[in-house]
Amino acid sequence: MTDRASLLSPTRRRLLRATSAFTALALLATLAGPAATLADDAKKEGGDITFLIDSLGDTWIPNNSAISSFQGHIWGHVADKLVYVDAQGQASPWIAERWEQNATATEFTLHLKQGVTFSDGTPVDATAVIANLDIWSAGRKKEGINPIFLFPKTYERAEAVDAATVKVFFKKPTLGLIPTLGYHGSILISPKTIAQPATEQADLSKSSGSGPYIVESWKEGDHVTLTKRKDYNWGPAAVGHTGPAFLDTITYKLVSEPSLRIASVQSGQADVAYNASPQELSSLKDEGFTVATPRYLGFVNGLAINTKLAPYDDVKVRQALQAGINRQEIIDTVYTPDWKLATSFIQSNVPGATDHSDLLVYNPEKAEKLLDEAGWVKGADGVRTKDGKPLLLTLHSNPYLAASKSIDELISQQLGKIGWKVVIRAYDVVTFGEKVKFGGVAVPAYEVTRSFIDAGTVAGILTNANNGENWFALDERDTVINDLRDKIASADTLDARAPLLDALQKYVLEQGYFIPRTEIVQRIYVQSPALKGEVYNGVAYASYYTATKSEVGQ
Repeated sequence: MTDRASLLSPTRRRLLRATSAFTALALLATLAGPAATLADDAKKEGGDITFLIDSLGDTWIPNNSAISSFQGHIWGHVADKLVYVDAQGQASPWIAERWEQNATATEFTLHLKQGVTFSDGTPVDATAVIANLDIWSAGRKKEGINPIFLFPKTYERAEAVDAATVKVFFKKPTLGLIPTLGYHGSILISPKTIAQPATEQADLSKSSGSGPYIVESWKEGDHVTLTKRKDYNWGPAAVGHTGPAFLDTITYKLVSEPSLRIASVQSGQADVAYNASPQELSSLKDEGFTVATPRYLGFVNGLAINTKLAPYDDVKVRQALQAGINRQEIIDTVYTPDWKLATSFIQSNVPGATDHSDLLVYNPEKAEKLLDEAGWVKGADGVRTKDGKPLLLTLHSNPYLAASKSIDELISQQLGKIGWKVVIRAYDVVTFGEKVKFGGVAVPAYEVTRSFIDAGTVAGILTNANNGENWFALDERDTVINDLRDKIASADTLDARAPLLDALQKYVLEQGYFIPRTEIVQRIYVQSPALKGEVYNGVAYASYYTATKSEVGQ
């Protein structure tokens, strides 16, 4: 199975890029400002970069947009976090310069770095931090401001000990607090912004963060241009720099066509292209461009199964699905060696993830036997039926993942040999969000591309307890997963929690509740060789706070 680009000869691909580059020049020429031309770049100390992105989302309300795969790039430069989490999941000080917790992990004391300010001049003090903690926890649902979905649901309250010290209280042990403060939803926003109604929060120009950049200009559906704060002096020590950013401006420009994004970087009219096709990466590396495929901390790419929808209410059918997918073929055919095989339903770089790759071995014979035992009979056309109904699986390709439809097409071929009839449906980002939901009546398998920081938060969202997301439509029917969930939630040390997390991962895979495809690389970057020094954090966002730009060849 191949996509259209991989069917083209190298000569034809170069011709396509050259043509696309010409079109891209016209697109980028519409963007006024210092980031539009290389001539301006050469004149400015520090330089200006243009980042081409395929979407800028549909709202700028901070709570609702901070975890977006698209808007998260902008928020990561406009807003800081209390804690920095690196690509290995290690938490280190940022705005919270140190912290302590009590023996039961129900009370945490955060000591704040002093002298930090939001771009509106408001201090980042205990009062500001408490305002953020409160809105992350509860949102303002009547206004349409959502809670941050992985902020601990055990949050009770926070109190100011003094201007630089916050004490945070939880109803139950909450080991995941500190790493979750580095999650991309946990952005620090000025209390003045938080106090605004949702309609005003939706105006990006009215949002004030404490980050190294501020919003210079933005146009809905077109671009966002950021300019650096010259007084910024509180970056995370873990990235090796704490003063003002080096680059003068960053412009995020909306260009929906992937070939135009790539061609613009090749022609020197842009510096970064987001969400390139995996099949293009090898040739782009050969041409001298920087290619980055960071893995974020979170779930692997896979399918959350709706256990209320027949035939996936039958464990043997789910187990057959688990055994019937050839994951190595996905990497060999759709991806490159930059991608890794899944070993659990949690990414292997997440602290607490364990290796259960033995449960994910491709075994079509086992799948056939399980389906036979479940009463599914293969017909002359190769499709299995039971009680007059075909063995049907509808896959909804995830628009947030560039290769999703290609993977679905390959899985359709693999499962078709076993007896499945697979239907693939593809929607744009907005329609996908409207039609495809966890536990939806007509959605047997929801494709997951979700990040998180702390593995202990996972158990709490898999079922419906405490407003969990009920991924597998189990409600409270599975007492085993409920017991593991509750024990993980009440664990007050990492050592006590570790075997419980291991048991949860094994059980979910054995039951076929989650069907991993591959470890996820959701964010793919193609970058000019003139741009260096960017850093990828725990959720795989590129931070250009530490980046520098030179003229090509220097």
